[in-house]
Amino acid sequence: MSDASTDPRPDESLFDKIVNLSKRRGFVFQSAEIYGGFRSTYDYGPIGVLLLRNVKDAWWRSMVQMRTDVVGLDASILSPPAIWEASGHLKNFTDPLVDCRNCGARHRQDKLDDPDVCPTCGVKGQFTEARQFNLMFKTHAGPMVESAAEVYLRPETAQGMFVNFSNVLNTSRKKPPFGIAQIGKSFRNEITPGNFVFRTREFEQMELEFFVPPADAAQWYEYWCQTRMQWYLDHGMPPEKLRLRAHDADELSHYSSGTSDVEFLFPWGWDELEGIANRGDYDLTQHAMHSGDKLDYFDQETNTRYRPHVIEPAAGATRTMMAFLLAAYDEEDVRGETRVVLRLHHRLAPYKVAVLPLSKKDTLVPVAQEVLAMVQPRWMCDYDETQAIGRRYRRQDELGTPYCVTIDFDTLDDRAVTVRERDSMEQERVAIADLVSYLDERLR
Repeated sequence: MSDASTDPRPDESLFDKIVNLSKRRGFVFQSAEIYGGFRSTYDYGPIGVLLLRNVKDAWWRSMVQMRTDVVGLDASILSPPAIWEASGHLKNFTDPLVDCRNCGARHRQDKLDDPDVCPTCGVKGQFTEARQFNLMFKTHAGPMVESAAEVYLRPETAQGMFVNFSNVLNTSRKKPPFGIAQIGKSFRNEITPGNFVFRTREFEQMELEFFVPPADAAQWYEYWCQTRMQWYLDHGMPPEKLRLRAHDADELSHYSSGTSDVEFLFPWGWDELEGIANRGDYDLTQHAMHSGDKLDYFDQETNTRYRPHVIEPAAGATRTMMAFLLAAYDEEDVRGETRVVLRLHHRLAPYKVAVLPLSKKDTLVPVAQEVLAMVQPRWMCDYDETQAIGRRYRRQDELGTPYCVTIDFDTLDDRAVTVRERDSMEQERVAIADLVSYLDERLR
């Protein structure tokens, strides 16, 4: 855990730079923009959808593909009230809401810098009494509202894994310690969404429920705290902008015996990327009690039956994508001009390779298409034959593309291309026949 006295200062100017870059280069667009925009909802553009997919794929690779003790699940988004009554969400999933009598703005009371001053109009002492506001979205399943069943959009992906515990246990042939992983959309009717895609009402989560023997819960909690922290470092997060913060006793949920947050230094300060919680047996006990099913495990080796405890690493995919963008953004002076570059880890970069014929002349384009056909089956590639080559390089720098492959007029004679590396801008001549192996060695 970092020492607060030595923490780096947040770069407040970085926020606007990332928002502008996201719009200009096709990472993120405001939803329904042609209709004036719809607050707190965003559409991921041609580049953003690739980056977000790569963040999720990197998480899945680490949490499922590279392990033998975790399996996947994709549970439904719509679910009956019984699930949320058992989990406690119907009663307890609330935030304190206050209204300003002067300007009408609504705020989440526990997030106000001064609980007596409205941040919208600056007037003091005009807040209503706080009331608890449930964050769940409710809708109806059926053709007529009068006869339709009430259902909820899930506010988290976790409960789908708990209610499927027995199904997964019986079909996967796993035994504790083992985990169920899921990536999917969740919905929360946030009172004060904001900070771009950091807090929105519709978002994606990457969650693991790891079921362990009760006696082993503490050691697995420590294991997952360190493992998840290392994942961010392995994918390019600078150590000085990342910390692991254990919750104080008064912050813990009633079911948690320990929770830690992986926090990132956002432009507004330290904030949560991921929470790792020791949830005990609360969730399986609640669903067993409300459903009448036995959600436990019989260990044939020891002839004992127990209800597993759960360690839960839960991350937000969208806010993690934003953090990687912020961490990768860099500006440097190159021959008197400012070069903007996203120094993304190659596994996260939207495009791995850009194929760039020096000009649109008929003699170069066929060879460029030949090169593209070689690399495209292996990596996500961009192909661009317009503008001066220098401007195209700058565009790829802003997209975070690790390698640009340029086909020039010498290619027609030597059957070689120029490969430019993003971070150093160094260029190397590589034979077309060796190009795939050259790139594979660097992008493996």
